[in-house]
Amino acid sequence: MLGRTCAEDVFDVAVIGGGVVGCAVMRRFALAGAKAVLIEAAPDILAGASKANSAILHTGFDAPPGSLEWQLMQAGYREYLDIHAAYNLPLLQTGALVCAWNEDEAARLEGIVAQARLNNVADVRPLGAGVARALVPGLSPRLVDAVEVPGEYVIDPWSAPLAYLNQAVALGAKLLFNAELLAGQFDGTWQLQTKAGAVRAAAVVNTAGLYGDVVDARLGFTPEFTIKPRKGQFVVFDKATARHVPCIILPVPSETTKGIVLCPTAFGNVLVGPTAEEQEDRTRATVEAETLTALIRRAAEIVPALAEMPVTAVYAGLRPATETKAYRVASRPEQRAITLGGVRSTGLTAALGLAGHALSLHAQFGTALPAAPPVVPPVRLPNLAESRPRDWQQQGCGEIVCHCEMVTRREIEAALASAVPPGDFGGLKRRTRAGLGRCQGFYCNARLAAMTQGRLRTPLAVPAEGG
Repeated sequence: MLGRTCAEDVFDVAVIGGGVVGCAVMRRFALAGAKAVLIEAAPDILAGASKANSAILHTGFDAPPGSLEWQLMQAGYREYLDIHAAYNLPLLQTGALVCAWNEDEAARLEGIVAQARLNNVADVRPLGAGVARALVPGLSPRLVDAVEVPGEYVIDPWSAPLAYLNQAVALGAKLLFNAELLAGQFDGTWQLQTKAGAVRAAAVVNTAGLYGDVVDARLGFTPEFTIKPRKGQFVVFDKATARHVPCIILPVPSETTKGIVLCPTAFGNVLVGPTAEEQEDRTRATVEAETLTALIRRAAEIVPALAEMPVTAVYAGLRPATETKAYRVASRPEQRAITLGGVRSTGLTAALGLAGHALSLHAQFGTALPAAPPVVPPVRLPNLAESRPRDWQQQGCGEIVCHCEMVTRREIEAALASAVPPGDFGGLKRRTRAGLGRCQGFYCNARLAAMTQGRLRTPLAVPAEGG
């Protein structure tokens, strides 16, 4: 961590924005030997678009062939498969079915298979409705046709970026929270003014997500895109639902959205979503009862058994959409600045690819980084996935603090004492699952407030005596 100011230091690179892309960029530059600093406006990482997604590791089978997004998705996909075991990150080998529910959608499946093969996803294959229902017996008999995409996986969307950032910190990177960027000026070195003090850096990488255009403007650039927030609402079904949805159920995508997905999660639930709703507000992602009811109805149309299944949670997130579907990547060698903008629903998959791309763009600046570290300290994240043994199943775990999600005191204490500890309750949830279950923290919040008192940047309120 850093103090209120770090103006006495000059970093090789300042990364602005602590979402999944920013965390991946920090790791990539730290592995290359850079002295890196993360500047994040919130009290913790993953506070914006990255906190709410469907947690799918995509093959890129339906990406625009030859596009930068396709290239970076496939690079990120390959790297995640290469490194996940070393970081102890889960990988649920669910595969996916692209399901057509009418003849118009069925007619488009042949084009999806052809596009997948252009995108080097060669194992995509037509199945037919009968074979698809044999694989997923709960599918509605209304199914007309289907295509299988075996290489789609489900991952833990929060542990992955946390692992990337932990690797960067282990290599000496610094973190600055509650540090909204106010202004930046380049005079051979970047002079960055933040709410937590001044930062000097030789180069900047803008990974600010929903504020990517705002950050470009504050750095003195004319933004090349405008963020148009796109809200996605989700419904999370109870864990008993998992037996009915063993794989990812994808719709036939449209020109504007990938559509409503029915998907198992690493935590043993099933989610349905997201919607795609344009809005102006970049901070508030509300949920609406009518929309949530429609999502539940849609899930039951796909898998009828879900009509009777209880709902554990609902949530909404904002995606940093822009005027076009493409990633908005810009490099300004004269000012040693890179912008990674317009990264929407595929950002979790593409993050590692985007990080490698940013490093290659930086290499064109003509400013060499220090030598890469001779030894890379190992980093392993605690397992939060239901597919492998959890801490509560191990000896000496201590008390169970969150009974809905079976989170132990030992897990919470470990998160609070870690190299990248949570800064608020949302961060604690994402590191431990505490408060994410059926009661949504109703029973464990008081205990968590007591355990975290004085240890979070934004504290949980401690209930009054007798309250």
